[in-house]
Amino acid sequence: MSEEKPILYLLLGAAGAGRREVVADLIEGGLSAEDKSVVFLPANLAPNDIDSRLGTVVRWTAPDESTVAAAWPEGADVGFFIVDGRRDPVDQIEALKPWIEETGAELTRVICVYHCELAAAHKPLLIWYDACVYFSDIVLLNRRAGLANKWMSELRQRFDKQFMPCLVEMVKKGRVHNPALVLDPLPRRMSHWFDEEEESWTNQIKEMEDTIILEEGEEAVEEETEDEDLYLARLASGRRKRVIPDINDYLPAPQST
Repeated sequence: MSEEKPILYLLLGAAGAGRREVVADLIEGGLSAEDKSVVFLPANLAPNDIDSRLGTVVRWTAPDESTVAAAWPEGADVGFFIVDGRRDPVDQIEALKPWIEETGAELTRVICVYHCELAAAHKPLLIWYDACVYFSDIVLLNRRAGLANKWMSELRQRFDKQFMPCLVEMVKKGRVHNPALVLDPLPRRMSHWFDEEEESWTNQIKEMEDTIILEEGEEAVEEETEDEDLYLARLASGRRKRVIPDINDYLPAPQST
């Protein structure tokens, strides 16, 4: 674990996917006795018996769609942040970046808990989950009871066709096979949204190139480049270029995450 600053794991997925259960398993099976963890839960999420296994819990709020509010407890060196499973995950990812910077934490891995039963019942949710997978280092396939092997195989093929670099693992009875593998900090996500240092260095190189051009008397031409994180890119109107379904159109009444 990092000795310089606390580390953070981000949990994506729809309401009812079993994320709290997975986090409890990761804390119990993946952290050492010396690690002091905190779990950030949405303020509107109903309490659950699983909460007793989470240790220190902080409820986070969203004063508006572009901000996240939650205090990082003193002494906690590992955090698990569960996003609101009834809101757009891309909006929340965008809002989380400044909050992470403010806390001084280091985002290690983004974990997507995939609600297979829900996605199998509502085909448009494959597109919703594509966005979650794009930002994720590891995808945990959960809620698979009764699903045909053919559907699971086609889901795997979907990841392969999109050349997603993330790992894909199964969840069985709320447990992962190898907690250490899930918590391994090696990044495997397609998105570079949280890679601030790399993005900053790229911008510095671009600025230096522009300076050289101007010093040599050439005209600097601004080129239109495609947003590296395609789900975060917006049109001039402010609307996102890639729109995903509203998860609330496919979820039952509010339930535990």
